[in-house]
Amino acid sequence: MGRDIIVDGYNIIKNSASFRAVEMKNLASARNALINLLLQRYRHTPHRVIVVFDGDGAIEQTQHDRRICIIFSRHNQTADSVIARLAVEARQASREVEMYSYDREVQQAVAQQDGAVHGVNQLTSQLNAPSRDTARRIQHRQAVRRQYGLDPSFDLDDEPEYRLPPKGKKKSSRRHR
Repeated sequence: MGRDIIVDGYNIIKNSASFRAVEMKNLASARNALINLLLQRYRHTPHRVIVVFDGDGAIEQTQHDRRICIIFSRHNQTADSVIARLAVEARQASREVEMYSYDREVQQAVAQQDGAVHGVNQLTSQLNAPSRDTARRIQHRQAVRRQYGLDPSFDLDDEPEYRLPPKGKKKSSRRHR
C-alpha cells in the first residue's frame, strides 16, 4: 500500500536553486515546474502525493492535477498548519507519511505523528534522478564500454591490481642445466 507524500510547496521552491531560478521570473511557473516533476517521479507509484501552498482565499482550495492533490490554505492559515493536520489525518487512517520541508515546526509536527521527515535536497535529488530502469541501463552501458575499452575516462592503471597467491614452494631451476 502506498504512503502519503506531503510536500511544503513554497518551502521547496524557495530552498531549491533550480526552482528559485524559475520563481524569479514567475511564481506560477515555479509551482507548475514542481508539480510536473512530482508527476513524473510518482506517476507509476501507489503513493498519494499532496502539495501544500500558502493561499489567500476565503476557504481552503483543493485541486487535483492528474495524480497530484494541490492544496492552497485559506487566508490567515499557513501551509504548515495544513501539513500538520494532514499528518494527523493520515496517522488516524493508518497511512505512512513522508514529508519534505526545511521548516522545523512542520518537521516536528509530522515527526510527532511518526512520519518520515526529509529536507529539500532529498526531494530535489529524487526528482532529478533517472528512473530505476534508466539507471540500470546507464550502469550496464558503462560496464560494457569499460570492458571493451570504449570508455575514454576509464583507465586500467587506476584499477587495483589483483595478484594470484603463490601456489606453493617454488621448484629449483637446476633441472635444466
